[in-house]
Amino acid sequence: MNLFKKKEKKECCCHQINQENIERAEELKKEAGIKILGSGCKKCEKLEESVKKAVAELDLNLTITHITDFGQIASYGVMSTPALVLNGEVVSFGKVLSVDEVKHILSVKMEG
Repeated sequence: MNLFKKKEKKECCCHQINQENIERAEELKKEAGIKILGSGCKKCEKLEESVKKAVAELDLNLTITHITDFGQIASYGVMSTPALVLNGEVVSFGKVLSVDEVKHILSVKMEG
């Protein structure tokens, strides 16, 4: 029954979501470029591969970042991965896009 025992710090039930990660995620959202949101599974890697090919074929100069931190992913409001973020805007989530689909999205979003 240890009434006077020092209180132990317990990890948050969501493991990674804390104020520091939320603030970092908000900073990342403001950065231009492409972000792949996902745990690093095969689907996420496949999407990243498609994005890299599409960017190369369109001869775009965009930074591609893969975010695996669930706190940062959640800050985008994404509940199913992989997700594709372009200049802070979620443009696809929950599926692996083909190279042609990524090229179409990039063409439309970069024009407007």
